[in-house]
Amino acid sequence: MSSVRRLPPLRSMAVICALGSSVLLMTGCTNADTARSSVAEAAQTTPATNTASPTDTDTGTATATSTGSASPSASASMTDDQAERKALVPQAKVTWDKAADTAVKEVPDSKLVDLELKRTSAEATASTGSPSPSTPNPAPSQGAPEWEAKVATSDGTVHRIDIDAVSGKVFRTQAEDQDTDDKQQLADLLKKATQTPEQAVKAATDKVKGTVTHVELDENDDQKAIWSVDVVSTDSWDKTTLEVDAASGDVLNQHVDRD
Repeated sequence: MSSVRRLPPLRSMAVICALGSSVLLMTGCTNADTARSSVAEAAQTTPATNTASPTDTDTGTATATSTGSASPSASASMTDDQAERKALVPQAKVTWDKAADTAVKEVPDSKLVDLELKRTSAEATASTGSPSPSTPNPAPSQGAPEWEAKVATSDGTVHRIDIDAVSGKVFRTQAEDQDTDDKQQLADLLKKATQTPEQAVKAATDKVKGTVTHVELDENDDQKAIWSVDVVSTDSWDKTTLEVDAASGDVLNQHVDRD
């Protein structure tokens, strides 16, 4: 007799199906919970991107964030003229007043009319010219600091005196080539200038602190005799030019050259 496989009752089949569905449902819920947990953890560990400035937790104020390149250095932001002043001015060991005193001693009965700190040129070191210069001391090397001075006698005759700004020695003197009108104009200007260059510089440096690099007797647009004084700031290396009344000593005008 052949055996016959008996099928399970329908009720048992229903129970089995129900159990299978429960297992699938629990598995799905577990997977969903796991996914939600992973998302939450990712949200906690991944920093949020925010374009607004962050807030200082101690002060409650917004703090700036650096997103660009670093700011350029002070030297990189200097103009060519500022950089040149920074390189030249500290090299000069002789102050303007020492140079002025040296210059007027070279020519009897003379007065200072111009004095400027500059670099020694090839022309300044030459021993020839018209009128012929004298060279009492060796000239500094080209590019070295020098004081180029001009002094004048009461009749307006001008002599140029070149002074080594490191040693203080005169290395070149020369009479200027002038015509009669030039001499008379300067002679008249000298009569108007009752203020000395020392007094003019004091008036200028009382207004602006720094190193004096140029002093010149001149006339302004109103045909008034003035002392023009350049003062260089050793903080910013800007140059301020001040006009000082050569008769009263009042500061008439000042201009800052930041170039």
